[in-house]
Amino acid sequence: MGIKSFMGKRAAPEKPAELPISVKDYMATNLVTFRENENIMDVMEKLIKHGISGGCIVNEKNELLGMISEGDCMKQISDSRYYNMPMSDLTVGKRMNKNVVTIDGNMNVLEAANKFTELKFRRFPIVEDGKLVGQISQRDVLHAAIKLRAQTWGH
Repeated sequence: MGIKSFMGKRAAPEKPAELPISVKDYMATNLVTFRENENIMDVMEKLIKHGISGGCIVNEKNELLGMISEGDCMKQISDSRYYNMPMSDLTVGKRMNKNVVTIDGNMNVLEAANKFTELKFRRFPIVEDGKLVGQISQRDVLHAAIKLRAQTWGH
C-alpha cells in the first residue's frame, strides 16, 4: 500500500511586489534652482542655506541652461582674490557649467549608478521635453539601492 500525502496541493510562493527601479521614481523634484542673472554671492548663500552642494540654472520656461557647484564657487573665490576683483557684480551665468550631462528619467537606477562612477559627477539633471523635471544625486541612488537590495540581490 502506497503512502499518501495529506498536505494537499502546495501554494506557489508569493512573489514580492515589484519595486520601482527607474530614475524618475527616486529623483528629487522639489529643486532649488537659480537664474542666469543671479549674483554669485546670493547663489553661495542659497547653497549654504539649503544645505546643497550645487544646483541647476534655468530660464523662465524652466529650460536647463547650466549647473553651478560649490567647486565652481570656490574657483570664483580664488580667482577674485588672486585678481583682486570684487564678486558683488558677478552673475552665476559667468561661472556656471554650460556643458551639462543629463540622464533619462526612465533609465534604470542601477544604470545611473554606473554613470555616476564613470563620469565622477555628484548629480544629474533630468530633462523632459526641454524642461527640467528633476535631479538625481548619488545619495538618491544609495536610497534606491537599499530599497531594492532585498528584491534584487535576495538578502
